Amino acid sequence: MFWDIGGVLLTNGWDREQRATTSARFGLDATDFAERHKLAAPELERGRMSLAEYMEQTVFHTPRDFTPGDFRAAMEAESQPQADTLAYARDLGQRWRMYALNNEGRDLNEYRVRTYTLSDFLLGFFTSCYLGVLKPNPAMYRLGLDLAHVRADEAVMIDDRPQNAEAARSVGMHAVRYQNAAQLREELAALGVK
Repeated sequence: MFWDIGGVLLTNGWDREQRATTSARFGLDATDFAERHKLAAPELERGRMSLAEYMEQTVFHTPRDFTPGDFRAAMEAESQPQADTLAYARDLGQRWRMYALNNEGRDLNEYRVRTYTLSDFLLGFFTSCYLGVLKPNPAMYRLGLDLAHVRADEAVMIDDRPQNAEAARSVGMHAVRYQNAAQLREELAALGVK
């Protein structure tokens, strides 16, 4: 099994809603921040830019009355567990080979893995910042399958975004579009995951 982290195991780490909340809290110009984010985010998520460099380009390009540490702490605070799904995944991890397959920058990914002890049940983290490619590019799914040494028809991708589930199916994987823990249990059971 391959798990998306943001929106499935945990809340989205730095998606549209989290960025809007945090930028408003710090009094950033929403249009300027959104434009700067749009240019920097692909580099951050492909692992070609650190979180410090991202913040320098999107927030601290001008003097602020708060520190990079303050802003980073606010970003990290946006990460919360999806408690029911996280507990279910931990239980499944005792019987199934499971990996993360997600888009995220290195700093936030490592914070989330460490804070929520995701390595206790996920055997590897096939994250965009390490692979240099982003979902829904089919190449990312093929890389995950290759690194896990599993055939596509033996694998299931769990993701909250329809286009990511569709991309997983396009390479021959089973896919479940996550909505909630109960729906996930039901769909995985139909695939023989118990």
